[in-house]
Amino acid sequence: MHRQRATLVARAPGRAKPLAEVVQRSGIVANYKLHDSLLSNRSSRRLYAKQQPQLDEVQQRVVDGVREQGFARARLDEIILDDPLREAVEAQGAAFVDETERGLADEGTGSDSALRRHGGKDFLVRAHAFDGVRLGLDHAWLRACLSSRMLDIANTYLDMWAKLSYVDLWYTVPQPGEERTASQLWHFDFDDKHLLKAFLYLHDVDAQTGPFEYIAESQPGGRYHDLHPWRPMAYGRVPEEEVKREIPDEAVQTFTAPAGTILFCNTSGLHRGGFASGAPRILATATYCSPASLAALSVRNYEINPSALPGLPDASRFAVS
Repeated sequence: MHRQRATLVARAPGRAKPLAEVVQRSGIVANYKLHDSLLSNRSSRRLYAKQQPQLDEVQQRVVDGVREQGFARARLDEIILDDPLREAVEAQGAAFVDETERGLADEGTGSDSALRRHGGKDFLVRAHAFDGVRLGLDHAWLRACLSSRMLDIANTYLDMWAKLSYVDLWYTVPQPGEERTASQLWHFDFDDKHLLKAFLYLHDVDAQTGPFEYIAESQPGGRYHDLHPWRPMAYGRVPEEEVKREIPDEAVQTFTAPAGTILFCNTSGLHRGGFASGAPRILATATYCSPASLAALSVRNYEINPSALPGLPDASRFAVS
C-alpha cells in the first residue's frame, strides 16, 4: 500500500536524482497502464467473467452503493453470516486493543514499546503496519476478508478477480488540541483506480472519535471526481479550502456509527479520517485492488502462509497469491 517498487532514485547520484525521479515515475505510470489494459487486469477480468458470483440483496446493495456514491455501509452480521467467524474477528479486535493500550501505558512510563507506527502517522498504531508479517487462516480478519461474502462484493465491484493487498487493525490515538495531518486531511489513495476498501468499526465511533469522511460521488466516474481525477503517481492531498469551495456540504458524508458497522468505499475518491480528539478510533481494515496495482504501484503489507493456500477457493487463493 502506498509504496512503489522502483528504486532508481535511491541508486542515482545526487545530481542525477531529479532526472531519475522523472524517469522512474514515467516508468511506473507506463507499467501500470500496460498491466491495466493488456496484462494483469485483462486476464483477471476473464477469470471473473467465467465465474461470476450470485449476490444476495445485501451484497448487491453494497456494490450498487459504491458504484453510485463511492461508499456503502452494512452491519457485519449482514456480511459475515458465520457466527463463530464474526465472534473471532471481534475477539481479535479486543486482543489488539488490550495489547495496544498496554504499549501506550509503557510509553507513558518511558519504557520501550513495540507499537507499530509508520511514516508520519504517530497518531495511528497498527497491528501489522508494513512488516511483511506472515498470516494464515488463524487470522480471523484475514479469513473474513477472504470469505466469499466479502470477496464476491469486491470482485463484482471491480468486475475482475481482486487482489487483497492490505489487511490490518488500527488504533487511532486521541490527540486533543492538535491540527489535522497526513491522512486526517482530504486526500485520495494512489494504490489503484480499481479499489475497494473495507473499514470495520470495532468500537462505537462518534464525532470525537475521528470518524471516516467521504465526498459522495468523488470516485472515478462520479460527479466530483474531476476536482482531482485519479492518475497513477498523482499527489493525493487536496486543500481544505478547495474542497469547501468546490464541494457542496451535502456531499460530505461523515460516518459516525456503532461497533459492528462495516464501510465499503473506493478510496481513489476523496476521503479523510482518524482525527480523534476524545476517544480512540478502533477498526479493522482491508484493501482490495486490481492485479495491475500490485504489478506496478503497491506492495502487500503481509505474506500468506503457504499452508493456507490448498484449502482456499480459487478466487480466494488468487486474492492472496
